[in-house]
Amino acid sequence: MTTPAIEISDLRKSFGSLEVLRGIDLSVGFGEVVCVIGPSGSGKSTLLRCVNLLEEPDGGSVRVGGVEVTDPDCDLDGLRRTIGMVFQSFNLFGHLSVLANLTIAQRRVLKRSRADAELIARENLERVGLADKAGAYPAQLSGGQQQRAAIARSLAMSPELMLFDEPTSALDPELVGEVLAVMRSLAAEGMTMMVVTHEMGFAREVADRVVFMDGGQVVEAGPPADVLGSPTEARTREFLHRVLTH
Repeated sequence: MTTPAIEISDLRKSFGSLEVLRGIDLSVGFGEVVCVIGPSGSGKSTLLRCVNLLEEPDGGSVRVGGVEVTDPDCDLDGLRRTIGMVFQSFNLFGHLSVLANLTIAQRRVLKRSRADAELIARENLERVGLADKAGAYPAQLSGGQQQRAAIARSLAMSPELMLFDEPTSALDPELVGEVLAVMRSLAAEGMTMMVVTHEMGFAREVADRVVFMDGGQVVEAGPPADVLGSPTEARTREFLHRVLTH
């Protein structure tokens, strides 16, 4: 049996008395795109942040490529190099050009030469349609361009899988499409992706599986046609009705 890219079992997380994750079981295969949907406060972002230990789980286990991330002996820095993460906010360094934003971690973390780092940066800017913006600064870019630059920065580190935490939620509606187009092309290239999103059209079109979370639990999971088209759980139906009629 092949090792999953991500394997989460009985994952638990509380903030004070608030139990945010209540025994999550979920796996993501290599080359698979899994979209996680659900109401605000359902634990989606916390789940994603537990995968690369930005949040420390209280119980259960998370394995990435077969490596237990919560193991005290785990080489967390090494593991994080294999995981790209794209947040709601773009987290670009405002004082650096787009090209420098894409080369700094390559050079410091991966120890690539300046020439190699710049070559890889330019290739990835091309991938996201920003080849002409290498010399620009983040403030000179639209929100959609900043998010595409943030995706390119993650890709420049040659990750084995990508985590997206509501990558379009901070964008104006007309800029959402350009970011989703980049994510579509990554999926088509076979990138392993776990995506927390409110974009139901994207989930329906691109995901191999959709996971609906509510109250810190996985309520329903399966192919998009099932979960989004004919959900079996009343809570899923209620959520979709609310989201799709607005």
